[in-house]
Amino acid sequence: MLNKPEENLIKIYENSFRKNWELEAVTDYGTSNTLTYAKLAENIAKVHLLFEQAGIEVGDKVAVMGRNNANWVTTFLASVTYGAVIVPILQDFKANDAIHIVNHSESKLLFITDLIWENIDAEQVPDLKAVLSLNNMDMILSRLPKEQAVDKMTIEELFAAKYPNGFTKEDVVYVERSNAELASINYTSGTTGFSKGVMTPANALAGNVIFGNRCGLVFPGCRHVAFLPLAHAYGCAFDFLACLSAGGHTYLVGRTPSAKILLKAFAEVKPTVILSVPLILEKIYKKMIQPQISKSPVSWVLKVPLLDQVVLGKIREKLVNAFGGEFREVIIGGAPLNAEVEAFLRRIKFPLTIGYGMTETAPLISYTPWTEFRSQSCGQVLEGLMEARIADANAEGVGEIQVRGEHVMYGYYKNEEATAQSFTEDGWLKTGDLGTMDEDGFLYIKGRCKTMLLGPSGQNIYPEEIEAKINNMPYVLESLVLQKEDSRLVALVCPDFEAVDADKLTQEQLEAVMEENRKLVNAQLAAYEQINVIKLYPHEFEKTPKKSIKRFLYEA
Repeated sequence: MLNKPEENLIKIYENSFRKNWELEAVTDYGTSNTLTYAKLAENIAKVHLLFEQAGIEVGDKVAVMGRNNANWVTTFLASVTYGAVIVPILQDFKANDAIHIVNHSESKLLFITDLIWENIDAEQVPDLKAVLSLNNMDMILSRLPKEQAVDKMTIEELFAAKYPNGFTKEDVVYVERSNAELASINYTSGTTGFSKGVMTPANALAGNVIFGNRCGLVFPGCRHVAFLPLAHAYGCAFDFLACLSAGGHTYLVGRTPSAKILLKAFAEVKPTVILSVPLILEKIYKKMIQPQISKSPVSWVLKVPLLDQVVLGKIREKLVNAFGGEFREVIIGGAPLNAEVEAFLRRIKFPLTIGYGMTETAPLISYTPWTEFRSQSCGQVLEGLMEARIADANAEGVGEIQVRGEHVMYGYYKNEEATAQSFTEDGWLKTGDLGTMDEDGFLYIKGRCKTMLLGPSGQNIYPEEIEAKINNMPYVLESLVLQKEDSRLVALVCPDFEAVDADKLTQEQLEAVMEENRKLVNAQLAAYEQINVIKLYPHEFEKTPKKSIKRFLYEA
């Protein structure tokens, strides 16, 4: 347990607000709304008064649901520094899921985007005391008596009465609460279809924040473009919590992060570090780089020593500039990066590294700076914070990755059975990921325990590895490898319709290309991994917010 005063989660922000009082803290990207640390602290103080007025006590649950914006950040920090338990709900959850989470978590207040609230029946969340808008912090619904009004005017009057001489940095004094206390309940959006409430102690959040500072991911004056959902552990920990702990400036992207929007934001903000999921880089590689290097003159030059370095250098320069030109590295998390994409980016010395984590570890388990990164790994287990082991390894050293340490959750909220199933008898968290670990603590992921398939003679088949090969083939947008009852493998492929239309392929021609793709992929696979048939799928597969395919929805 992190017990030093400077390691206490709440004290980290109390000290940061005071130290960075005049600096800019958060900006709603694309708007003129920028909050300094002073203004953010003031807004938090007003939410604290709202909590008091509504009768919220230490340990009560407060839910927040909406796209990234300054009011989302205010709500999260206000809850944690008050001693309440924050319940972040991913904005992509359906209304029924959101209703279930609000009720299951026993949340007393809900802060929500207006558009999302329109799809929720207030009668289905009967225990909420009040609902407030993340758009403007107006009250949407109140079940409080008149003397406990939480409208804006009442809160402003209470604020003026409490701070008649104005709100100063000396007024930033938060609740005394141990890192051992529960800080948040994050409901997972996994690929199995079962959402569970991860009980995250303040200690786990503090550990991630401290690590971000220690290894230089965040520092005074750093700039982050937060386009990953803050309700997801990855973006929350580093684009938001770590950044604001260090005196950095977070630019909050509240729209769907298309490549066009992101590249514009990178050019304007010039972020100092970029957190991303593989899909972003893989799309850039496939759309911008692969067509360029596959052209005959370029592909020939890339085979010539010295000349290849000139071409690769120009590609690297163009790519670095596209990301703003001032970042220290791009950190990929959430899923493995395609091996071909990683190999090329390493070849051009693009500052890329891959980390590994999960909601249950808030989220980080392993990470290595790009200069020390090892190919196909997902970084080194965090020294002094986390431990890992490979359980029940096979002859190739592949087994389940199990972890323990400062970042591990307490369990699943009101779900003792799932909690018991997630931990070993000697207290290690089962990640559900299959992988290996080298002697220096670098982890290499092979796939998920639940997705591993068995060949006709009991061989282990990792569908993610096959899908990575298929996804590099012509006219393939994404793929999903499934197994039929007779053990044969089928690949569902969503075509890259943009490329298909550009080249004016007929249905028959596309099917012929896919059959050729199947043969090319099979030439790279063992006999027991062979794809029997490729079936075309008409649209992209349904995914979780971290862009993992919801495999349970599909059948061979």
